[in-house]
Amino acid sequence: MSRVAVVTGGASGLGHAICTGLSNDGHRVAVLDIDAEAADKAAAQLQANGTAAVAVGVDVSDEHAVQAAFDSVRTQLGAVEILVTSAAIAGFTRFDRITLDEWNRYLAVNLTGTFLCLRAALPDMVAAKWGRIVTISSAAGQQGARRQGHYAATKGGVIALTKTVALDYANKGITANTVPPFVVDSPMLRRQQEEGKLPAAEYLTQVIPAGRLGAGEDVAAVCSFLCSEAAGYVTGQVIGVNGGAVI
Repeated sequence: MSRVAVVTGGASGLGHAICTGLSNDGHRVAVLDIDAEAADKAAAQLQANGTAAVAVGVDVSDEHAVQAAFDSVRTQLGAVEILVTSAAIAGFTRFDRITLDEWNRYLAVNLTGTFLCLRAALPDMVAAKWGRIVTISSAAGQQGARRQGHYAATKGGVIALTKTVALDYANKGITANTVPPFVVDSPMLRRQQEEGKLPAAEYLTQVIPAGRLGAGEDVAAVCSFLCSEAAGYVTGQVIGVNGGAVI
């Protein structure tokens, strides 16, 4: 059955892979991203493959912009029944050098942004008595991460928020689960390696039992299942996609 799926941060990397996976599942896909031009290109790629897709530029930390974005999706594609929140910022700052402004920016995008998108989508799901929510958290939110106190804290918050939504909406036909990847090969990862903030892939794979970096398609496959009819009894779960790095 084709449903309307919204993916935040859907224009590139992990989010783009998730959009592609949901498109392949037959869903109509809304690509939301702060980079409106990149979102347009991603939606065009989906459309070229026969998917009903739209692009909406949005800063997920902006309450009014989020509401307007979801209203636009409803107008163009229909009521939202699937939501995957992949939009996030990530970086490295030694704890004693994290400024309050930097801390608040991470909270605004990663945690408040997730909250705002959940709040915007849930009324449609309640009305339909069916909904699938997948938040993309991080292994950093499970075990912490050096020089990422701000990022890890927000992703831990996403995990807790997702579990709470799962409890609140389980009796309404809505599931909410979170997927915390470990290290996924992506443009963001490569940029951080180029800046010397992360080691080369050869080193990173040494701490991953599976012996390789994750791929966007690895995460997308799990999202596709969690967004399916078959996953109706799976809710409130933390489903790691990490090659065995976090168990």
